[in-house]
Amino acid sequence: MSKKLKGNIILFITAIIWGMSFVSQSVGMEYIEPNTFMAIRTLMGGLVLLPVIFVLDKSKKKQGTYRPTNMKKLLKYGIICGVFLCSAQTLQTYGIQTTTTAKSGFLTALYIIFVAIIGLFMGKKLTGKMVLGILTAVVGMYFLCLFGEKVSFNMGDGLTILCAVFFAGQILCIDKFVADMDGLKLSCTQFFVAGTINAVLMFTVETPQIGNILSCSTALLYSGIMSCGVAYTLQVIGQKYADPTSASIIMSLESVFAAISGWIILSQSMSGVQIVGCALMFLAIVLVQLPQKNKA
Repeated sequence: MSKKLKGNIILFITAIIWGMSFVSQSVGMEYIEPNTFMAIRTLMGGLVLLPVIFVLDKSKKKQGTYRPTNMKKLLKYGIICGVFLCSAQTLQTYGIQTTTTAKSGFLTALYIIFVAIIGLFMGKKLTGKMVLGILTAVVGMYFLCLFGEKVSFNMGDGLTILCAVFFAGQILCIDKFVADMDGLKLSCTQFFVAGTINAVLMFTVETPQIGNILSCSTALLYSGIMSCGVAYTLQVIGQKYADPTSASIIMSLESVFAAISGWIILSQSMSGVQIVGCALMFLAIVLVQLPQKNKA
């Protein structure tokens, strides 16, 4: 299996887990406030990784392949990624309170475009097939989320667009740092940074209640262990083998899997137009994976 295919499969699995987490987040937000939910799930994601890191390091030491971690560099990279991650999640959560779920899904997915644009300023190349893939993905996302809806613009939409910018920043930071850092340790550090910021906000602007937290424990466990601990770590590992623009398009399939999981688990209907949108999203993935023609 080629490294590129391996990375694509890992990112595809990431999108599935994130898509299904929309259900758990929707349930959890009925019981607790945004920062409380994010603080608990993100810190839980970091805690889940600690024993995994310990076991893997111990195994590497026995095999003689262990390399000491540059803690200064790990902390620096983790803080940068954690701030981007926390900002994106927090803006998305506050934005969705004054916009529709459909618009939130579409506007968040605009990180596909922002990754490409910001990447150009960082020296990343943008090929014709990538441009076609981006346009196809955006059209597919429109059909999936907004087709037939009355479209207007409010503060929540603005916050969600800003959230997409921060998600793009997090993706590009991962792309830059992962080649120089252990992926698991980088992922774990960003969780503790993001979770700590949300915890401060939780105790500052919210009133967490133990009873309410326990009432949505199942949703928190899935979101913390799978969405954070597993999926964000898979993102870091998968991005080792994929360029950031292709990676962002693959990960945007989370909206497709969110719609599918809502249909299966919550009995939410899917229209023919939404199914077409899903098909276009998958087509976008195929387009960016097509081999580039060599110039004569």
